[in-house]
Amino acid sequence: MTTTVKSTYWQGVRDGAPFFLVVSPFALLFGVVATEAGLNVFEALVFSVAVIAGAAQLTALQLLQTDAPVMIALISALAVNLRMAMYSASLTPYLGAAPFWKRGLVAYFTVDQSFACSMIAFEKNPGWSLSQRLAYFFGVVTPICPFWYVFTVVGALIGEAIPPALGLDFAMPITFIAMIAPMLRSLPHLAACLVAVTLALLLVWLPLNLGLLLAGIGGMMAGAATEVWRDRHMTAPLGHTGAEL
Repeated sequence: MTTTVKSTYWQGVRDGAPFFLVVSPFALLFGVVATEAGLNVFEALVFSVAVIAGAAQLTALQLLQTDAPVMIALISALAVNLRMAMYSASLTPYLGAAPFWKRGLVAYFTVDQSFACSMIAFEKNPGWSLSQRLAYFFGVVTPICPFWYVFTVVGALIGEAIPPALGLDFAMPITFIAMIAPMLRSLPHLAACLVAVTLALLLVWLPLNLGLLLAGIGGMMAGAATEVWRDRHMTAPLGHTGAEL
């Protein structure tokens, strides 16, 4: 790597490092929940390595613990991870020209933190080369994903030894707040967030976390509709002027 690419990599490491403070207890929590659900240490680790999506992993485990049908657990986990398709579409203009094997690694390591940090950095640095963008992306991943595996194992090993008063469940909401809040920079983003949160609260009574699925769908629809309305509103005067000319 050239010096410039190296510095970009270390910038990514620095930007991703703060998420260690929430990823580690989040992974601990998953390891504990996994052992409570009947998985052994190796199975919990394989789960984290194969899926590497904490929210989807916890959703599936919690549903299975409540004797929900396997299909509902799978659909719910898939719905939670549908945002990865949007992440991929957003990253493609920046990283899509990479070789196939690098794109495979990017796809695997595309998690909320790597996506959020990368999109902000890429927009702020339009002059970065493809190598610099890749270096930054993997720099962000470095202090996050390996520790997700490590602390999954730690959580699975200590299991119920963690006292409930420790409150590890704080890690999930704090993680998403830290990632999402800086990205709420437009009206469609705010509309999607507001509608999704409102629906999630109103539909909390639905069984099998179905309210969460509906809230996510409603939020995406609200964001898309707001974006269409905004674009029409911004372009309408131009179109009207053109017709007069």
